[in-house]
Amino acid sequence: MRKRLIAVLALALAAVLSPVAAAAPAGFDRELRARIAQAQAYADSRPGETGIVLRDRWTGAVYRSGAAGTLIWACSTPKLAMVVDLLLRNDSGAITLTAEDRELMHRMLNSSDDAAATTMWNRYGGEAEYAKRFPSYGMTDMRFTDKHPHHWGWILTTANDLDRLVNYVLTRLPRQHRDYIVGEMRAVDPNQQWGVWGAGEAARPGNKDGWSDDNDDGSWIMNSVGFVGPGERFTLALMNNTKVVQDGYEVGKETTTRISEILFRGYFG
Repeated sequence: MRKRLIAVLALALAAVLSPVAAAAPAGFDRELRARIAQAQAYADSRPGETGIVLRDRWTGAVYRSGAAGTLIWACSTPKLAMVVDLLLRNDSGAITLTAEDRELMHRMLNSSDDAAATTMWNRYGGEAEYAKRFPSYGMTDMRFTDKHPHHWGWILTTANDLDRLVNYVLTRLPRQHRDYIVGEMRAVDPNQQWGVWGAGEAARPGNKDGWSDDNDDGSWIMNSVGFVGPGERFTLALMNNTKVVQDGYEVGKETTTRISEILFRGYFG
């Protein structure tokens, strides 16, 4: 109890000293407002820029960083939208998913398998099919560019988009699909156990990560979107354009994981 009180007081002091503390809106409790201020101060101290959207699904409170609307390469995060689309098209009778398809979908979510995603992108219509429906799942900012193929791996999006996407999964999908995706995101391969995952075991996190050196200068992008807490109470979208070439993967992994740690490590007891 004493340790938790000390932690809360330290976070409160960080909130007082941080110039962004006022950006944490009402609807979050006092401790979490302090944690938000500390997380934003940390993000501001790190290389590049990080879009952050934190949502409390119980109170409706939302925190958005200044970069939440900045377009950044989505990397592998559209694989989550692809799985949503495939499940709903299968429900409608537009397609019939096979056992092989479902295994590929598992690989897309579990280990972020690129070959599996490319197979499912090409097999079920590519841009002409997927992209026209992605906005209805919340990805209203997404766009392709003329510099790269119009392919799942070359989509620009925002932390706001990823926030809307994960909340579509949690609030609008049929229960069986929601439970399937939540289960997959909670059991990801070690290669995706960073970013939102940093919230810690007590938070029961689940996430879909994306990472690549796709910037023109070879610098890294590190993204993570998911949920934490009982009943998936909180959702968190992180998009980190590291602007770092050498060791950019490690830099971005540390940035996104530490943000989630600051927000939630120890928060749930």
